Amino acid sequence: MAPLKVLICGGGCAGPALAYWLAREGHSITIVERFTALRATGAQIDLRAQGIQVVKRMGLLDTIRSKRVEERGWSYVDSQGRTKATIMSNSSGKGAQTATSEYEIMRGDLVRILYDATKENTKYIFGVTIESFEQYDDRVVVHFSNGCSDTFDVLVGADGQGSRIRKAILPPGAEPFRRLGVYMAYWFVPRTEADSEFSQSYHCPGSRMITSRSHSETETQAYFVLKDDSEELRSIPKAPIQQQKEFWTQRFRNTGWQTDRFIEGMRTAENFYCQEIVQVITDTWYDNRVVLLGDAGYCPSPLTGMGTTASFVGAYVLAGEIIRNPQNLSQAFANYQNILQPFIKEVQNINPWMLRLGLPQTQWGINIFQSVVGILCYLRVFELIARFSKEEVGGWMLPDYPELK
Repeated sequence: MAPLKVLICGGGCAGPALAYWLAREGHSITIVERFTALRATGAQIDLRAQGIQVVKRMGLLDTIRSKRVEERGWSYVDSQGRTKATIMSNSSGKGAQTATSEYEIMRGDLVRILYDATKENTKYIFGVTIESFEQYDDRVVVHFSNGCSDTFDVLVGADGQGSRIRKAILPPGAEPFRRLGVYMAYWFVPRTEADSEFSQSYHCPGSRMITSRSHSETETQAYFVLKDDSEELRSIPKAPIQQQKEFWTQRFRNTGWQTDRFIEGMRTAENFYCQEIVQVITDTWYDNRVVLLGDAGYCPSPLTGMGTTASFVGAYVLAGEIIRNPQNLSQAFANYQNILQPFIKEVQNINPWMLRLGLPQTQWGINIFQSVVGILCYLRVFELIARFSKEEVGGWMLPDYPELK
């Protein structure tokens, strides 16, 4: 059978992970990325559970390990920076990960690893977007922003939670977002002696949290997180950058700990990013020869810590089903959704009560949270649970595809 001609929209993690498998099997892969160069930027992400198994099968685990962020654990601190509780990472090599994964890595480093692993047999086109496409029984005709058009066997939407490919295949008016009422902004600031190899989180009243994570000897990531169900806040991530920064400044000014330092760093930060935390929930993962992958189809949200893992697992299953059913893509896509959906439902499971507990509204709630977590850490409960838990999330077993050599 002739190789499939596959177009992947999105050059982040999910798209290149799929390209890695398909190109190795001789298929013609093109990745189109709207940024003018490889977008090797972003904050700290991680791999967990079945995602680690996929990376092992890709043969990239040692490469990722060589680039990982050395984060020893996650601490909760008070307004004076005093540690109230610390959840250590599980470095035993057995069981599940804790709040800090054994495979913490900067997004830019992971993107570069995937690019280096695929650039020899995958065509990358930067600075171009997909303007429109038409589907036929045996092909997809795609029109690009540079005026060119081309024909493909498969179009993969791996273009993130705001996916334009998803919007094109969903019914008009469909709402794929599960809104959690949580907003987050992050940026980098110069590292100081106050930073360490532990991630540090500080709660302040009003369902607000500040987190710092140091990924190098010179830089620290600052995160502001806010829970607010007001609908008018949904416009903040789309506002001009200076307006976004002013919003976060007003909401967090004079709240204690290192807030003033982080706000001052935000004023001049060029890598500032703000988003509403949502989940993508839809039963439409594919339509004819167009299929969704990663955050575009089933974003679990950063609150789960499973976004990167879901992308890698999704890419592996989709590639396996395409390789197994190259002459029946409808069957391949149906199998992909049926096999992966139980895993996605598991990783998207967020308990609203736990969300409120993790972002307390009052100082009394913060004190209770820190006391309970402190006792559990003292008794090493989190460490024991992780060490004796199964690595697989929800007991879902990663399928085996001998076809993916």
